[in-house]
Amino acid sequence: MNVLHVDSSILGAHSVSRAVSAAVVSRLLATHPNAKVVYRDVAADPLPQLTGSLAATLGKPADQVPPEVAREAAALRHALGEVLAADVIVVGVPMYNFGIPSQLKTWLDALAVAGVTFRYSPAGPEGLLGRKRLVIASSQGGFYRPGTPSAGFEHQESHLRAFFAFLGLTNVQVVRADGTKVSGGDEHGLPTALREVAALQVA
Repeated sequence: MNVLHVDSSILGAHSVSRAVSAAVVSRLLATHPNAKVVYRDVAADPLPQLTGSLAATLGKPADQVPPEVAREAAALRHALGEVLAADVIVVGVPMYNFGIPSQLKTWLDALAVAGVTFRYSPAGPEGLLGRKRLVIASSQGGFYRPGTPSAGFEHQESHLRAFFAFLGLTNVQVVRADGTKVSGGDEHGLPTALREVAALQVA
């Protein structure tokens, strides 16, 4: 099993989403001790944001990339290669201003490559990553579950679900620590999330 572990919180050791994503990976390793884990921290080591010239290199081999963007294009290709090689993708993601961190969005931009992760067919776009599994380790300061007053503001987990569905991933699980800022308790919601991790199906 190849596991890609991605974190995106800017809070370092104080991050709830990092604690949840680390617990998910530990759970996977407990039952698959020979699994290989590749770790990417998009907050500490952000990818280059797309520009017009850089976006034009997506999906192209290195020898067709202009020298002035070669380094940035290589970084995006490497990030894409990690995803293509993974059997399980674990993404630690906090909610910032109702959405995902900008650094994580930049990572997603590196993955949407026509002909590699999706293709256009007569029936419309077709995702090509369907055999992979995605676990979203989410943290939210408030409560945004369906049926709550703030549900319409939730553009974090829904963004990731929609994006990866476009790439063909249907085996998606969410482990959520929500209400982390309610009553001033940063640990609020984390114990529940960790209990969910302990019961996570790992086959």
